[in-house]
Amino acid sequence: MDKKHLSGRSLGIMFVIIDSFCFSLMTVFVRLSGNLPTMQKTFFRNAIAAVVVSFILARSPEKFHIKKGSLGGLFGRSITGGLGMICNFWAIDHIGLADANILNKMSPFVAIIFSIFLLKEIPNIVEVIAVIIAFIGAALIIKPTSGLASLPALIALLGGVGAGIAYTFVRRLGKNGERGAIIVFFFSTFTSLLCLPFLIFDFHPMSVTQWALLIGAGIAATGGQFTVTAAYKYAPAKDISVFDYSQVIFASLWGIIFFSETPDGLSIVGYIIIITAAIAKWYYMIHILGKRENTSKK
Repeated sequence: MDKKHLSGRSLGIMFVIIDSFCFSLMTVFVRLSGNLPTMQKTFFRNAIAAVVVSFILARSPEKFHIKKGSLGGLFGRSITGGLGMICNFWAIDHIGLADANILNKMSPFVAIIFSIFLLKEIPNIVEVIAVIIAFIGAALIIKPTSGLASLPALIALLGGVGAGIAYTFVRRLGKNGERGAIIVFFFSTFTSLLCLPFLIFDFHPMSVTQWALLIGAGIAATGGQFTVTAAYKYAPAKDISVFDYSQVIFASLWGIIFFSETPDGLSIVGYIIIITAAIAKWYYMIHILGKRENTSKK
């Protein structure tokens, strides 16, 4: 492996870990903002990102130009990603931070499933096994036998499903050559507009602290968006995506520090199973499939 590739991978890993830290902070700020409607929290998280990205696009040569053929994908990404985020934010207020984060991280496995329908990409046997194992881990966290008590965890899982479908659309948009800033701007603006009617008719007055926390959530999320974009600029997803699971470690620490949350035994086993499936899939893609591809090219 040459030094240039190694340097790119190292930078990619660094940016993914920073991205995970930023998004874990976002979940803390959302939870700490207290008893506010989910749509109100979602609006502020996205409105701030939309404003920041709009300034960046306004200074770019292409401005707000959308590439031909991207509009359908942008709407698909925004609808599924927006609904996924609403589910995730609702779950953050009802279950432990670590549980909410790990269930949201089911999105890469969901993306494998929906890539079959949206991108016509057929997964290999290792990816299929990884998906099955990951959903077994999710079941341990959700604990479906607990009846209605599992509803928040199911909503968190739906958030991961929405995010996974959204990432599939992002991949399709990337193949079409669409700019990352346009994807972020369209998604943030669309989700803000989706939440706006709820904000107008059911706005809950906020204290200075709540304003600061929701602004902090928006800033942290914007930082996460830019660092994850930078990460995949320096290295391909197959090399670095597994490091995104560091968000669960950060979320666990925040849960202990701020909310005195300690995951139960079954949840911890579920975390281990999901992360192990992700690492095994990553190892296969890099060290086995990658070597086969390199050998076939020679």
